[in-house]
Amino acid sequence: MGLAQAFMSDLKKQYSRLPLILAVEDDNDNLLLLSYTLQSLGCRLICQQDSKDTVLVAKEYQPDLIVLDILLPSLSGIDVVRCLKQETLTQNIPAIAVTALATLEDRQRILRAGFSDYISKPYMIEDLEAIVSHHLCKKLNPNQAFNLCQE
Repeated sequence: MGLAQAFMSDLKKQYSRLPLILAVEDDNDNLLLLSYTLQSLGCRLICQQDSKDTVLVAKEYQPDLIVLDILLPSLSGIDVVRCLKQETLTQNIPAIAVTALATLEDRQRILRAGFSDYISKPYMIEDLEAIVSHHLCKKLNPNQAFNLCQE
């Protein structure tokens, strides 16, 4: 029994060291794709389909990264990021915009609002993996198959 408990304790420690990502996407299919991609990178997830509690969740759980749609039913992703950047607990959490807004003007407006990065839908999974890996480079498991970090 002691060996099994030690093994489970070790698993919990390993799991708790995995990067935590808060993903906010109102479309079920897009959220499923995001979840699959982020879990394949070795990340833990908190998923939300509504942005009304995103700031509170980010303050409570302190994720390593936030992946956020822009066109959301409650608050837009831009409004959420502006709120996050005003909070001491969340102002340094990088946020990636995942959006259908794809013009150069949209991209510039989104990045000026406080997002760390941007990817437009539809996107290639490899492109999302590369962006996430870039922002979590030091926190991802170096043995992870999809770890694209290079220094």
